[in-house]
Amino acid sequence: MTINFVLNGEPRSETSISPTRTVLEYLREDEGLTGTKEGCAEGDCGACSIVMVRNGSGKVEAVNSCLLTMGQLDGTRLATVEGLSDKGGELEAVQGAIVDEDGTQCGFCTPGFVMALHAFRHSGESVSDEAIHDALAGNLCRCTGYRSIVAAAHAAMSGNVEEAALTTFAEPSATELYEAQGQSFLSPQSLDALIAARVEHPGAPLLSGGTDLGLSFSKDRAAFPVTIFTQNVVELKRIEEDDAAIILGAAVTYSEALARIEELFPSFAVLIHRIGSRQIRNVGTFGGNIGNASPIGDTPPCLIALDTALTLHGPKGARDIQLEDFFLDYRKTDLAGDEVIASLTIPKLGPDQNFRSYKVSKRYDQDISAVVGAFRLTISDGLVTEARIAFGGMAATPKRAPRCEAALVGQPWSEESAARAGAAVADDFQPIDDHRATADYRVRVAANLFVRLHRDLEGADDIEVTSL
Repeated sequence: MTINFVLNGEPRSETSISPTRTVLEYLREDEGLTGTKEGCAEGDCGACSIVMVRNGSGKVEAVNSCLLTMGQLDGTRLATVEGLSDKGGELEAVQGAIVDEDGTQCGFCTPGFVMALHAFRHSGESVSDEAIHDALAGNLCRCTGYRSIVAAAHAAMSGNVEEAALTTFAEPSATELYEAQGQSFLSPQSLDALIAARVEHPGAPLLSGGTDLGLSFSKDRAAFPVTIFTQNVVELKRIEEDDAAIILGAAVTYSEALARIEELFPSFAVLIHRIGSRQIRNVGTFGGNIGNASPIGDTPPCLIALDTALTLHGPKGARDIQLEDFFLDYRKTDLAGDEVIASLTIPKLGPDQNFRSYKVSKRYDQDISAVVGAFRLTISDGLVTEARIAFGGMAATPKRAPRCEAALVGQPWSEESAARAGAAVADDFQPIDDHRATADYRVRVAANLFVRLHRDLEGADDIEVTSL
């Protein structure tokens, strides 16, 4: 029972370390690799970024080591800023470009920028300012300024890209059970094994990407007796598609699904880009965003508006449930103690159907939402024949807006009908005040999203809305 991984080209087999110790702590305190920094310890600043190749993936991805646990390293290959240059001391391309372009001052954030750009360099993406800005959205710098860092990114991407060192090492073997320091870390590799673990340990947390649960380890120093890791379950990693729908396994990450989401639901893809940085999207999962049942989760309103169904699995077999019926109350769902979310089925848009989603938050990138509005309208010959509208941040759960929907169905699609539907928001929701927004603000901004929706669908730059 070991945690097997490769670190900067050297194999590691840990037998006694806590499985919920953060990788950041391990790197700095156990390995002495202090180039990796701790800034926020919650996945926002990027100072702790490292790159990782996961079991069976082959992709070089940037991740936040502050939210990653040691148990999640099993079967992976990873590198820190110390592991990029060769033994002769020659700097890796990104490191050299950062030096040449004066992309560093105090240097605290620099290793994280280097690792994020190293992953981007090996992503195979076309290089543009927009792509570079997206690659760096999860990294904060308070003293250098981003111009020189973006210039370094362009310089580093201009040459031939050598094979990533991480891909040249053999993949370590992964184990299904690790026990140390009074903790058990279960890593089932099949759905049947996952359900068996769930039945045996119904109170154990399910860990996938750890972008939410990881705060329990980085901030609260939680040490659960049993943790069940879902990323190695083959069935939960599948992406399947037919003419009617796309099916995502619950452990599919945002990054893994993003290309297809961009093709099918471009507006949803824009919102996913704003959920978090690439470091977050590379590990965060759709099933995790649904399962934690947050009233301000970003994807559930969109998925509800798209009429998504969940497939839940337990010892009695599979059962399907509409996502809108899954959320019962604040942080309470219809998931039984011996069940897991296995997959979600998202119907494709039909003829005359339009989908838009909008996120309102204090920052554009990487911020908790105040309100998320999602709209699927069927408009035929200028008439709204069907409407599915859902909001997050407006109630104890993400939920539909039935009065808003009723105000639209059967009406001509016009600025007046859009404004009338927005006015019905106050009848559908009674939100609360909190540090993100007041109740009054939420109602007003949710109503205004209908105006934005009309402008968006009509391609209008500006609309004067008549008060009703």
